[in-house]
Amino acid sequence: MGGAAVTGGLALSAGGLGWVTATLARTPPLPPTTTELAGSTLAPLVPAGGLLLLAAAVAVLAVRGAGRVAVGLLVAAAGGVLAWSGLRPLVSDLDAAVAAALDAGGALSTDLHPAGPVLALVAGAGALATGLLTVLRGRGWPGMGRRHERPAGPAPALRARTDEDRAVDAWRALDRGEDPTEPAAAGEEQR
Repeated sequence: MGGAAVTGGLALSAGGLGWVTATLARTPPLPPTTTELAGSTLAPLVPAGGLLLLAAAVAVLAVRGAGRVAVGLLVAAAGGVLAWSGLRPLVSDLDAAVAAALDAGGALSTDLHPAGPVLALVAGAGALATGLLTVLRGRGWPGMGRRHERPAGPAPALRARTDEDRAVDAWRALDRGEDPTEPAAAGEEQR
């Protein structure tokens, strides 16, 4: 599930990049203020989607069957959200989104840096493809071993102590420097 890990890393990188430089005009004699907004400010779903994809990369290894299909659907949905979040600043009214993010009411000019939104769009497309591939083919992929899983059925019953167990306990008592014939050591032997 390397595709989910790679696209998750891309989404986190895109969220950290500066997407917009906003210049807010103020009344004279105050100079205009310039602020750079990161993708995490304008599109908070981008870093959230990146974290989700990184978690899904691990989860797809831990689950099998229907669980893996569910993780694949989740990855595909996260890819769609990432693609939408990356495409939105490129095609929509950016000034209104920046004004809302800055809570600014004055004259505002924006300069879009397309690398961040395009990287989020690429991460979204990759995650969408990875999720669909997981849904279609993921059932046949190997998963984690079942060696550490609890066996199905009732718990095994404790077996009765044998003469051999008592002899081993006596030798262990001697190794510890205890006398196995004393009542305290004999009480331990009864357990």
